[in-house]
Amino acid sequence: MVQPLEDLYGRVATDLRVSLTDRCNLRCSYCMPAEGLEWLPDEATLSDDEVVRLVTIGVRMLGVREVRFTGGEPLVRRGLVDIIRRTHDLGGVETSITTNALGLQRTAVALREAGLDRVNVSLDTVRSDTFAQITRRDRFHDVVAGLAAAKGAGLGPVKVNAVLLRGVNDDQAPELLRWCLERGYELRFIEQMPLDAQHAWNRTAMVTAEEIFAALDREFTLTPAVEPRGSDPAELFLVDGGPGTVGVIASVTRPFCGDCDRVRLTADGQVRNCLFARQESDLRTAMRAGASDQELADRWIVAMRGKLAGHGIDDPSFLQPDRPMSAIGG
Repeated sequence: MVQPLEDLYGRVATDLRVSLTDRCNLRCSYCMPAEGLEWLPDEATLSDDEVVRLVTIGVRMLGVREVRFTGGEPLVRRGLVDIIRRTHDLGGVETSITTNALGLQRTAVALREAGLDRVNVSLDTVRSDTFAQITRRDRFHDVVAGLAAAKGAGLGPVKVNAVLLRGVNDDQAPELLRWCLERGYELRFIEQMPLDAQHAWNRTAMVTAEEIFAALDREFTLTPAVEPRGSDPAELFLVDGGPGTVGVIASVTRPFCGDCDRVRLTADGQVRNCLFARQESDLRTAMRAGASDQELADRWIVAMRGKLAGHGIDDPSFLQPDRPMSAIGG
């Protein structure tokens, strides 16, 4: 019998985001400092078997229908292909990853053969110098190659996630959209969120959805897509009549908390019922102490019951989560 992950507001979580590691091989300025962070020790991180066990509980006992593996950077997880294969073998679940695409060129085919359905690639610019400025790594060509490999392997639709930073790449929105349209990638602009390790996020410095629309409107005609948005975080638009599209995820200025269907599992086995939650529920300790699948499922259900109505970024009392995005998982 499936017990849905329903909160007190009637929202049911069917989309599970699983962070496989807090480690990353880029140092994006809006995510972490140049020197990186203190990573989780190996013993704190879930093993491959532990990850698969919790995913299995989510799918077979709690009604999860989509599983996206994130990081940090999931491609640095050695057991990724096997985790994907075992998740796919559960049946009835869509699998995807969010990645920076470093290493995707050499792994795309293996991931597809393991059952991965699609990829989301983080790419904020198509200028190599700006890429190096943002990521502190000269690896733009590797991302381009990874994107092409993903498309060639059938990991579609290939989606590109971009964050605009004021004074850095905020003048490049049309250029990035044109580049993606020419290659058949689906672009999603994301408002910068208060999830950086430095806690330097500032609302006044954030490039808003309205600014993104204004920049795109100068070169393209955007019309709302006809299909219902549902729980999709992106507002989707046809570009110049289609078939190409662009999406804008305005988590800060146009929150969509009322339709949220996501739940997160961190690399060290903590349930987060919201990306901006300041509390977590520990499944790892109970699992390692011998808890049954039903006991773990019950703990997960209780964790979801405490989900707040919204993330509260507009509230003066809002406090940024202690963990940065790299440790939470996207």
